[in-house]
This record gives sequence, structure tokens and C-alpha cells, in this order.
Amino acid sequence: MLRRNVQAVDVEAVDVDSPAISSPEVSARPTRRRFTAAYKARILEAAERCKEAGEVGALLRREGLYASHLVSWRRQRAAEGEAGLSRKRGRKTDPDQGTARRIAQLERANERLAERLRKAEFIIEFQKKMAILWATPSTGESEGHS
Repeated sequence: MLRRNVQAVDVEAVDVDSPAISSPEVSARPTRRRFTAAYKARILEAAERCKEAGEVGALLRREGLYASHLVSWRRQRAAEGEAGLSRKRGRKTDPDQGTARRIAQLERANERLAERLRKAEFIIEFQKKMAILWATPSTGESEGHS
């Protein structure tokens, strides 16, 4: 017969809101952690102050971070300064994209208006020819009505 080793836990002594005790419920969609620029700067300063072996690892474990976080945050800070730490994720906005969209929209409107102008000029030409035909009396009709 197998006997399991069961530990007794004092239910009243356990802090349910503690992050060490996670909820048994798994969220349908995990949420991405977001770090503020101030937090990133503080962690980078703390990592730079670490002199002895294992101190950076202890810092990362305590904060729940990876070494890749430090690498990417250092790159951001080196490239853009402290402002680089507050950079948003995702695609960079293209400043020319709005201009290109507006140019395409204006070109389509121009084509539409050019087509309307062509039709209007055709109609005006037709009306001029009809006015000339109606203004000139026909030889056969003028003899018959006199």
C-alpha cells in the first residue's frame, strides 16, 4: 500500500493575495508584462552596481526577469537614451504613409473629375451643333410655309 506524504497547511496563515500562491484558474489569454521606463532604468542601474559573481542573476530572479531584458533595455538606452526605454512595441509609424494615402485619394478624385469634364465638354459640343442646326432654316420647309 502506497502512502502519500501530505503536509498540513494552516489555512488561516496563508495570504491568498500573495503572488507566491497563484490562482488555480488559468486565464484564457495570457497578458504581456509591461515595464515602465522608470522601472527599466532602476533595474539597469541596479544591475550596473552588481560587482560580485551571481549578483546580477540574483537580481533577475528576484525581479522575475530574463537576461535578454537587460540586453534589450541596454540597447534601447544606448540608441535613444532614456527616452528609448519608454518606446512602444510594434511597427513604427511611417510618416509618409498618410501622405501617400492622401495623394492616392486626390489622384482618384482627379480622375473622376477629369471624366466628368470630358462628358460635359461632349454634351456642350453636341448642344452647340444642335443650336446651329435649329437656328438655320431648312430650304424645304421655308418654301412650303410661305
